Amino acid sequence: MLERIKFGKIVVVVILTVLIWVWADLALDVTLPERPAAIIVDDSANPKLWISFNQASSADVKITLSGPHSAITEEGRRLKEGARLEFTFDAAQEKMDTPGNFTLTVLPFLQKDKEIKQLGLSIKSCEPNTVPVTVVELVKKSLEIKCFDREQNPVKTKVIDPTRVDMFVPKDWDGSKLVARVVLSDSERAQAKSLSIEKTPYVELAPGELRRAQTPVKISLPAEAEVLQEYNITSATVGFVFSPVLQGKYKVDLLNPADMSMVSIKATAAAKNAYEQEPFKLLLYILDGDEKNTGEQTKKAIYNFPDEFVRSGEIILKNERPVEARFKLVLLSAEPAPAK
Repeated sequence: MLERIKFGKIVVVVILTVLIWVWADLALDVTLPERPAAIIVDDSANPKLWISFNQASSADVKITLSGPHSAITEEGRRLKEGARLEFTFDAAQEKMDTPGNFTLTVLPFLQKDKEIKQLGLSIKSCEPNTVPVTVVELVKKSLEIKCFDREQNPVKTKVIDPTRVDMFVPKDWDGSKLVARVVLSDSERAQAKSLSIEKTPYVELAPGELRRAQTPVKISLPAEAEVLQEYNITSATVGFVFSPVLQGKYKVDLLNPADMSMVSIKATAAAKNAYEQEPFKLLLYILDGDEKNTGEQTKKAIYNFPDEFVRSGEIILKNERPVEARFKLVLLSAEPAPAK
């Protein structure tokens, strides 16, 4: 009987000791030194909105955690192994799901996180205090699908099925921006010459910020698909195309000929050779009404690429930004007579 009493006392002492240590651990909060974290936009909630932090899908923050010693120790070990705390930003939940500019106060947002609470931790402070939130309305538009290699050179295709895809993009996009891109690796290009492959097109809302289509497309390449190479066409000539009303009455005084003396293109060898045979590499159209401006004018030049190579995608402008001609129109009858 005595042994049983002693054993019972020992058990009670052990239990009390454990409880004391547990209570002490819970009662004494410790602080984890500042750690990096990230706020990640949940862009799956509403495909008609582009929500970003300065045109990025995430914002880097630094946080200071506090909590019981055991919880802090475990979290510190996990973070040392390379894990990073991430917090999902739901614009609708934060009442920021309408087009416009907003400011997210970071600390209250982070302190609401359920996972942090489940870990028994709290966030004492953070840096920065606020993060700007931009919400842009997107509209559905039909985009042409184009293929590129890893270096962003256009790749000539045999079949793209379908040739267009509906995607949500900013409503002010038009012209050259309405393109859904597909990037093919070297191995994918080799495979697509014999069998069609499936790839998902995407648009780039901002540098590095991609939005992908919901379904893939099938792509096959010609057996000898030729990657476009870069060429500089020097000593480029400019041709002036006048309307019938202005023809013979005015001449063009080109003010920036140096800007138009070289054309940088991406093309197949055949397309480059054909372009070099064109007598005028650039064209400037002088239209009715241009004569009313007696001062300096600016107008985008037209690149006189051979039509058949444009249709086949074998020649494009390298930087996709047409040069602007600066010029004045000079009335021929107003020119001073040559000195005798």
